[in-house]
Amino acid sequence: MTVILRRSEISDLDLLDNIEKNCFKDFQQSSRRNLNHSLTSPFQEVWIAEKKNGNGNTVVGALILHLRSHTLRIYSLAVLPAFQGKGIGQKLLTHATNIALAKGCVKVSLEAHSKDDRLVGWYKRFGFRPKNIQKDYYAKDEHAVRMIFTLSRPKVRSTISNLIVVDRTSGWKLKLDGVRIVSSKSYIADPEFQTNLNLRVFNLSNSYRYQSLGYYVSLLASARDHRAIPSVTTMRDFKNLSVIRSIANDIDELIQAALARVNEKEFSLKIYFGQTTESAFKILGYKLYQLFESPILEVSFVKTDKWLIKKIAPLSLEKIIDVEQDQIQSFANTYFSKKRFQKPRLKHFKYDLAILINPNEPNPPSCPLALKSFKEAANKIGFYVDFITKDDYHDICEYDALFIRETTSVNDHTYQFSRRAYAEGLVVIDDPWSILRCANKVYLNERMKQNKIATPRTEMLTKGVFNLANAELFTFPLVLKQPDSAFSLGVTKVTNAAEMVESVQKLFQKSDLIIAQEFLYSEFDWRIGILDQLPLFACKYFMAKDHWQIYNWKASKDEGSGEAETIPISMVPENVLKVALKAAALMGDGLYGVDLKEVGDKVYVIEVNDNPNIDADIEDFVLKDELYTKVMQTIFNRIEDSRNTKRLVAVELT
Repeated sequence: MTVILRRSEISDLDLLDNIEKNCFKDFQQSSRRNLNHSLTSPFQEVWIAEKKNGNGNTVVGALILHLRSHTLRIYSLAVLPAFQGKGIGQKLLTHATNIALAKGCVKVSLEAHSKDDRLVGWYKRFGFRPKNIQKDYYAKDEHAVRMIFTLSRPKVRSTISNLIVVDRTSGWKLKLDGVRIVSSKSYIADPEFQTNLNLRVFNLSNSYRYQSLGYYVSLLASARDHRAIPSVTTMRDFKNLSVIRSIANDIDELIQAALARVNEKEFSLKIYFGQTTESAFKILGYKLYQLFESPILEVSFVKTDKWLIKKIAPLSLEKIIDVEQDQIQSFANTYFSKKRFQKPRLKHFKYDLAILINPNEPNPPSCPLALKSFKEAANKIGFYVDFITKDDYHDICEYDALFIRETTSVNDHTYQFSRRAYAEGLVVIDDPWSILRCANKVYLNERMKQNKIATPRTEMLTKGVFNLANAELFTFPLVLKQPDSAFSLGVTKVTNAAEMVESVQKLFQKSDLIIAQEFLYSEFDWRIGILDQLPLFACKYFMAKDHWQIYNWKASKDEGSGEAETIPISMVPENVLKVALKAAALMGDGLYGVDLKEVGDKVYVIEVNDNPNIDADIEDFVLKDELYTKVMQTIFNRIEDSRNTKRLVAVELT
């Protein structure tokens, strides 16, 4: 059942009084006067737990908290007898500790009846430890045991270092204290930057085009848990005018006001480290920087009925004119002293679901029968469903959520749909970050390595750095991968140095980085489907006939892919499931398919796929209709959570 926690109102006094009488012995009950004081005191919080029903909500419990400077005290935690044993108390206790963390408390305290061994044991299992006995606390000879829960907080990292990445360090003009300047090739290849977590990376490469060195600087920074500015998401935003205008819509009035006195039909505004050289555009420049975080950028406007953004492009340092050098130096000094950067708030809309498909796709992630099952499950939950195609791009803002069931790519309309949907406030699966992260094997390899997850032995080859003569030094067979390969396309197996040289030369025509990976043989690959960081389905995908991959695109349709066997999650080896969940969690909380190989007693992650295949009679073989319901329920819950964040805490109880 679903339980909602809401902040109490003064009208809840009778509800609280009833809970006290039904949950506590006479000597433990709070008086109406004390309860009324709790409801009105600025130093206390009262939360009501309600079970959601079709015709309204039913009160099931309550939580009263006393707020102190360093300690949050649980004054009362109660669940009505008819609803005990259903996990509600655990959720109330968790909610209390979350509030304590949010308020900066270092511990949570409470008092429990010393004779109630069952209750004291329950608190101990949560992590509370007895501190002392308070005699006659409730009444004569009715003692209380005071218990403390110490909040564990993440260790504070050491001071974060600022790192500026440029194509050529010799062209750097500014003088900044405490900022290190390195080349893009050095940042990508130097082991120092692969192991140091405490870096803020300002990417000032001359090009951010897809799969350029500048692109990979920000992609690898994200994988290494560095703070990348601009992020890969922002880079992709620069390429899509519809996304740009959608994101900038919130500051439309500011744009019109700031440019009202500009007489020309076109106007360009240069923004250096969040500031402008012309004071009249200071506020506009900073707001644009907040929306499109990039150290140096130029925003071009065009006037029709009103001023519209025509283009946003990053500026390289080579384009900074000398006359502005002193001002820009001052801007940079201020910029690099900041500790954090703002994120724009996005909107939320209503309950309709768009499912993006391509009717002409030869190998879609869901077959027509599976799509029908998704729609039926969504209808039962309460969605109106439209199947949309790339031609419906401009209508995406009419929906509450977007579910992508077309093969995704960073470089086509699927990413643009995802990014725009996110900008419009829709719930999105796959979200743009999942597409960016999962689409690129360079990111995946770095992310797994940083978190000590086993992958086949891997080396990144950099265009302009890798010497073809070194091919003789590799151990064969070897697998070479285009960074954004999918469905086994852009992946080749080489058995000697000559084959490697030929394949590397072809792949470098498409990307500045490629992946060289040891070949691991296995009879089948595991695919663990994961949603909301929980396992959804488990499949064994066997190799195509007489081939080393699951897919053999050169074979006939009947022999182009291997067999598949779907099994219950309970039958998956524990180590396979554990590795899959850890790998998926590093990508996010969306819908993923984690591919793994078992070789001996080791489990290797091959890749993490966003938008995994879910086909009728294959991935749904075990769960049947329940699989489709789980996916749709997740989307539905996310919409509700986004609407209720400010006033409710929704908790799913199983």
